[in-house]
Amino acid sequence: MPRPTSFGKDTGLQVRMAVTMFLLGLVYVVFIVALLAANVNGITVAIIAGGLAAVQLFASDKLALAAMGARVVSPQEAPQLHAMIERLCVQADLPKPRVAIANTRMPNAFALGRSPKSATVCATTGIMELLSPAELEGVMAHELTHVANRDVMIMTLAGFFATIAAYIVQFGFLFGGGRSYGNDDDSPSFMVLLLVSLVVYVVSFLLMQALSRYREFAADRGAAIITGRPSALASALQKIATGMHKIPEKDLRAAGELNAFFIFPAGVGKGIAGLFATHPPIEKRLAALARLESQLQGQVAA
Repeated sequence: MPRPTSFGKDTGLQVRMAVTMFLLGLVYVVFIVALLAANVNGITVAIIAGGLAAVQLFASDKLALAAMGARVVSPQEAPQLHAMIERLCVQADLPKPRVAIANTRMPNAFALGRSPKSATVCATTGIMELLSPAELEGVMAHELTHVANRDVMIMTLAGFFATIAAYIVQFGFLFGGGRSYGNDDDSPSFMVLLLVSLVVYVVSFLLMQALSRYREFAADRGAAIITGRPSALASALQKIATGMHKIPEKDLRAAGELNAFFIFPAGVGKGIAGLFATHPPIEKRLAALARLESQLQGQVAA
């Protein structure tokens, strides 16, 4: 099947990312104002507003790799994986990212990094053992599409906003709000900060969920166009879903913090929990890939 030399940008995703960052920036400004209104030291506010954000943006990939027990590998250590990614990068007109492998039975893959030039793509030993070369190629093309779309950076920043707000909410409940300051006059200000932090967390969380679901559809589409084989990615997703059920729950929970970055979530929510899932239902992803398969076959026939 002939393949295009470039899969281009997903306009819908670009618009959603821009809107997400605008709204997150808006609630973050409110958050900073609330910190100042609560008489939080200006230096502390500056650290929260700038220092921690920089750490999140520039060091989050290293922290995530460490959390997964992953390490960057050389072409000599993983020649087939490197060769596969090199071919896909040529097809997608991308600079080759760093390649990492996580030694875990959980079949998964993810991409990290603030830009295509600083990206890292990671596959687990479990997914490399489970999938055929064509299926693994579809998975890695999916991750490279995330890199090309730069949606990893947006998710990283959104996660930072939610994390800081969550910490303040936890701190407030742990120490009883303004009472920890030892001054009754401070209590109303701190309660306002607590309320604003809660709102920032909820808004950030909902925006992340909405963006995360759409970006998975966009990455599936990009992978299908890069490889020209939507059916291979669909087969990979089905195998991953089946393989995930064989992983102990404690291992899935341990990896849950990176769910938004995985190609398939570690543990699938059911019922109400499914409404807040980071990924669209696998049935919808498979249906979208089937439509792409028909479209590509139709183009070839024409």
